[in-house]
Amino acid sequence: MKKFLSFFVAVLFFSAAGYAQKGVVKFAKIEHDFGKIEQGKPVSYVFTFTNTGADPVVLGNVTASCGCTTPEWTREPVLNGKPGSVKATFNAGVMGPFNKTVTVPSNAENGTLYLTLKGEVIPSKAPEAKKGGK
Repeated sequence: MKKFLSFFVAVLFFSAAGYAQKGVVKFAKIEHDFGKIEQGKPVSYVFTFTNTGADPVVLGNVTASCGCTTPEWTREPVLNGKPGSVKATFNAGVMGPFNKTVTVPSNAENGTLYLTLKGEVIPSKAPEAKKGGK
């Protein structure tokens, strides 16, 4: 019985230790509000994160909730304590409030995370008329 109990405790210990060794993605912030932006003028925001776990983190295929948002992300493994990023560019075509999601899958302990872009699209400002008549 002692051998079984010792074996059981050893399995639990190594299982827990193996679980704790995974990488962990910690974003500085997961939501960005652009406020009012002009229609037809792309805007970008870079979400930064740090791997706070022990193992390297690899981001999977980062996707956006619509074709108006284009993500770019760190493609190489992010080592313990090192930074990475996800840049999201929103090209405002439709007027009004917006709320877009960027899905960030990874091999990290906290798995898939969701980033949010929001704001309001307003009409673009017309170029000023030339002064002087000609």
